[in-house]
Amino acid sequence: MVLECLKKENVTTVFGYPGGQVIPLYDALYNCEGLEHILVRHEQGAAHAADGYARATGKVGVCIATSGPGATNLVTGIANAYMDSVPMVIVTGQVPTSGLGKDSFQEVDITNITFAISKHNYLVKDLKELPRIFKEAFHLAASGRPGPVLIDIPKDVQVAKGEFVYPEEVKIRGYKPTYQGHLAQIRKVAKIINQAKRPVICAGGGVILSGAHEELLKLANTVSIPVTTTLMGLGSFPEEHQLSLGMLGMHGTCSANYAINEADLILALGTRFSDRSTGSVSSFAPKADIVHIDIDPAEIGKNVFSFYPLVGDVKEVLKALLQLVESKENSAWTSQIASWKTHYPLSYDRESAEIKPQYVIEQIHQLTNGEGIIATEVGQHQMWAALHYTHSKPRHFISSGGLGTMGYGLPAAIGAQLGMRDKLVFNIAGDGSIQMNIQELIVAVEHKLPIKIVILNNGHLGMVRQWQELFFNKRYSSTVLSCCPDFVKLAEAYGAAGIRIDKKENVVKALEESIKITDRPTILEFIISPEENVFPMVPPGGCIDQMMTGGTKK
Repeated sequence: MVLECLKKENVTTVFGYPGGQVIPLYDALYNCEGLEHILVRHEQGAAHAADGYARATGKVGVCIATSGPGATNLVTGIANAYMDSVPMVIVTGQVPTSGLGKDSFQEVDITNITFAISKHNYLVKDLKELPRIFKEAFHLAASGRPGPVLIDIPKDVQVAKGEFVYPEEVKIRGYKPTYQGHLAQIRKVAKIINQAKRPVICAGGGVILSGAHEELLKLANTVSIPVTTTLMGLGSFPEEHQLSLGMLGMHGTCSANYAINEADLILALGTRFSDRSTGSVSSFAPKADIVHIDIDPAEIGKNVFSFYPLVGDVKEVLKALLQLVESKENSAWTSQIASWKTHYPLSYDRESAEIKPQYVIEQIHQLTNGEGIIATEVGQHQMWAALHYTHSKPRHFISSGGLGTMGYGLPAAIGAQLGMRDKLVFNIAGDGSIQMNIQELIVAVEHKLPIKIVILNNGHLGMVRQWQELFFNKRYSSTVLSCCPDFVKLAEAYGAAGIRIDKKENVVKALEESIKITDRPTILEFIISPEENVFPMVPPGGCIDQMMTGGTKK
């Protein structure tokens, strides 16, 4: 019955790990046709793989685990999906209903544990309710603001029998997301857009989730509005476009942060104004009226005051706005933007004989022609990938934003590759983060996934080390990885290809060689300097226009 529910929701791929309380479900999987089960090597890998699959494909990701430690091992992945609004359905086994609340073997109250990090969750106590619950779960996961939904199924419910009738429609009392914005408010917003002298669009992950990238591009071109994106919004607007400002915030571009500081209007689309985007909230966009468009009313005004709140789906609201805004050039403002971009470009020591991580990322962009799917772990390498790969397409940048989960990238890349078989997938990693879920490498080997795992090895936990250098008097407490594995030998032990690169002149050759390997994953270990830092950088608690530029050319 569970598997038929998944098929009814057009699920073709599930990620999971068996255990005592899901044996009946896995027994049903044994002869199941139409569902591909991917056996991960740790339940956290299942959650992240389902997450990466969902981000790359736009479908609902699905993962399965047993009760107790199996379920709790999913918690980080569920929280990650919740923070970044990723549609997922998580199925967990549970002890029989007669054993609930009795500290039974491998019993954990996973519904209460995940209450704060899931969009909704269910404990199925009656078999008759199971089809309805699955129908509701997929609807909740994918509609409105997407998110993870957990279904916990006791073992006695799994082995029960009954008639299977799958609902044709969903009726959830009190759950009616607003898709169409309020017309009077849309007219008001169109008027202030037409009047604005220094407008900026801030595009968040909601633009990608709603599929509004074409409408965003049309609006920017029509009204000549520069566009900056959050980390989750990368790819929602083509960065090679003359109106692109790149990413804003703590490690945002100078032009984006200066534009926000000088703008008289911020049009915020599907973004939650996280602290990494705003810096000091009290000094964020001090000269601007803020229009906040979001499908989740709870986000509007939560972090930054909105002068013009507008609840609705970004795509639908932009469609309505495009009928009302006036075409204009706004040459004075766009000239100022162009001047900032010229005087404060992203830069680094291009003449250095060392391998620079920024150079590696740029070469990956050139070799993929901007068409690659870029997954990342979390750390300095994540920011270099965000800044130095020119992002032009939605659902091509897959990274942990809100939770900042080390170990996310490899299983997410596996999920993305399984969902998008024809795409070239890179996982940009650090030597610390990659070891968090390295066991999932065998999954890529088993399924012959040609993922390119780029390890930027600086022998440190780089981002924390950077903070210790800049703000803690270089007291490198527990951030020096004095003992690391031989990643080439590790790759070979798993059955993957491994290449170590320690000379700049071999960077492109190694990347080209890896692209030719199509029957297994490849680890590329690039030896980089421990002292290489991510710039620009806004100091903690600082205003976003007060950037430490480091190696950034002025």
